[in-house]
Amino acid sequence: MIYTRQFVLLCTSSFLFFASFNMIIPELPAFLTSLGGADYKGLIISLFTLTALISRPFSGKLADTIGRIPVIYMGVIMSFVCGLLYPFLLSISGFLFLRFMHGFSTGFTPTGTSAYVADVIPAARRGEALGMLGLISNIGTAIGPALGSELARQFSVNTMFYVASGFALLSMLLLLRLRETLEAKQPFRWQLLQIKSDEIWEPLVFAPSLVMAMCLFAYGVILTVIPDFSQHLGLENKGWFFTFYTLSSLIIRLLAGKLSDVYGRVIVLKWALLTLLLALYWIGFASSGFQLLVGAGIFGLAVGMYSPTLFAWVVDLSPKAAVGRGMATVYMALEFGIGMGAITAGWLYQNNIQNIAPIFLIAMGLGAIALGFLQFGLKYTLLKA
Repeated sequence: MIYTRQFVLLCTSSFLFFASFNMIIPELPAFLTSLGGADYKGLIISLFTLTALISRPFSGKLADTIGRIPVIYMGVIMSFVCGLLYPFLLSISGFLFLRFMHGFSTGFTPTGTSAYVADVIPAARRGEALGMLGLISNIGTAIGPALGSELARQFSVNTMFYVASGFALLSMLLLLRLRETLEAKQPFRWQLLQIKSDEIWEPLVFAPSLVMAMCLFAYGVILTVIPDFSQHLGLENKGWFFTFYTLSSLIIRLLAGKLSDVYGRVIVLKWALLTLLLALYWIGFASSGFQLLVGAGIFGLAVGMYSPTLFAWVVDLSPKAAVGRGMATVYMALEFGIGMGAITAGWLYQNNIQNIAPIFLIAMGLGAIALGFLQFGLKYTLLKA
């Protein structure tokens, strides 16, 4: 049985955490523009992901030493604090500093959460469990943006920030009921923050990490340009795209996890990448709000297939004593992909809607390379698919 009390508490906490930091994303471009920083939109996501990427080796090592739960706590607390501070640091530099610090939340909490699941779920049901965790987390991701945009429209952007902080607080309170699963837990000491070169990444998870980075480039693009593109196509609530894609991913996420347990990770990933290519073409050339939301639904199907499958593949390949490091490695790839997508999109977009289609064609190119790697390049690695 995978649906234990511990697992349910963890999923609920994860739901609130993901709703918290996703709640503010659709309104951040307009908020930064109001501060006079329209030219810095690419940094909204890239600074966030840069910090998350930098923190991954530390979160992975700490998850394997001081425990899974303290690492989860660190991220949730940072999300809570940053949500409270956005209304007060009303300068471009202050905003960008908060985005940089906010990245620590996703650098820590998902790493600890995934390692926790690996501890409590049998290997034969790992894909299913990670699919369920992702499903619950993505419900938070779906609700958050639409709720955040509606709060900003009906009340104020500051209300949105405070509610996001409140969600993080609730997530933190639920963690009080969880018991630690790391058996050989160590007390924290400052020496643990000294990261050796062989502790930065886990080479055994190279293949899924490479595919993850190429897939998530597209997500960095979407996070950067979709709020403006949604408004251009007549969608008043800039969070609807994120809600549609996330709800779509929920439909297939559990099925994909189970299929990858039965038929293998690689075959599911190939279908996911084909779906991703279709989604990116559809979104990039959408000419109405309806078409954009259809594209969001197709994109969600791709995410729902590749996300639980890649994470399950990483756990399969990670050494038992270094699951945290394996998860940190794939999350570094995730953050790198998102960050590069955001930087590229911000650089090419230049607040010109006509530049959106070429950006999505670039994302399609990377998706095609990932598919080619799985089809032709995987056999040249030292990994078993």
